[in-house]
Amino acid sequence: MGAEFLDLGLVLSFGLRQVVGQFLNLRLLLRFCIGEMRVSPIFHSKNLKNDGPCSASRRLLRLGSDRRAMGTGSLTLQIPSDVGKSFVAQIPATSKFPAMQRNDGRGPDEIRSINFELNIAPHASGSVLVSIGQTRVICGVTIEEAVPRWMKEQGATGGWLTAEYSMLPYSTQTRKPRDAAKGRLDGRSVEIQRLIGRSLRAVIDLEKLGTRTIWVDCDVLQADGGTRTTAITGASLALAIACRKLVREKKLDAPPMQKLLAAVSAGILDGQAILDLNYEEDKLVTVDFNLVATEDGEFVEVQGAGEEATFSGSQLDEMLGLAREGIAALIGAQRGILARIMVSPPDV
Repeated sequence: MGAEFLDLGLVLSFGLRQVVGQFLNLRLLLRFCIGEMRVSPIFHSKNLKNDGPCSASRRLLRLGSDRRAMGTGSLTLQIPSDVGKSFVAQIPATSKFPAMQRNDGRGPDEIRSINFELNIAPHASGSVLVSIGQTRVICGVTIEEAVPRWMKEQGATGGWLTAEYSMLPYSTQTRKPRDAAKGRLDGRSVEIQRLIGRSLRAVIDLEKLGTRTIWVDCDVLQADGGTRTTAITGASLALAIACRKLVREKKLDAPPMQKLLAAVSAGILDGQAILDLNYEEDKLVTVDFNLVATEDGEFVEVQGAGEEATFSGSQLDEMLGLAREGIAALIGAQRGILARIMVSPPDV
């Protein structure tokens, strides 16, 4: 008899939890139904309650591609683990170009699936694990209450932003030795971290920053083409979050970041301009092109070169057009994410 009462109690307890859960889901659905996109709840079975003290504050936002729907994407927000629900918004996108044989089934103007995981490094002022296709980069922003010595010696006012970039040993198919083991940075890493720093300094008001140094660290977990452009796109989002934190902590009256920016690659493959090259495509293209631009379409940097080949003005225009559309889509994803975590995007 005691066992029967125990079973009945468990059933009633489970039923009550289900009712309360449905009530919470309805409240969360109403809370997050903001904007033009249609939001619907889906069950997320992963239990994150044992992820540590930061699990309740972590947000996972994913903009993924459905290959069967020719570029249809989804933006997923994982809310605190004690609720255990996700919300998905479908964002339709269709290729405007004729189908071609890309090794992953994309159209010429399609970006790979995009994932952003925020607060991946809780001790950083802002951090993002950004994934574009199989390329994954951790972007962390740390703010130091001091400026470099050279600024003091030169009497320079305001603050500074600098970036560091590295590929972890297991990020490539064959182990890549650490730069520390070689005793020096390789030329490619130096070039890329300077590019990241230049790009981000173009959209931040260093005078408004005050006597502070912003360190942006980009570490590649997995490389499948486009690591520099992925790093810039993720670092822009992490920087926006870090700058907003300065305001929340009442260290600044307004965020010093003026605009969002993003970067993307393009190239010429079999005479056709294509967007967002993966590693296999990067080896095959006859022209390699990278573009960094702000949310209002202004260029920060343009890099392009023929790989034992030349390219025409019309091909350059095609790659430029694809890259600008790709950057607009990436920045749109950034702004959507910032809106959902209630961080105000920089004003244009």
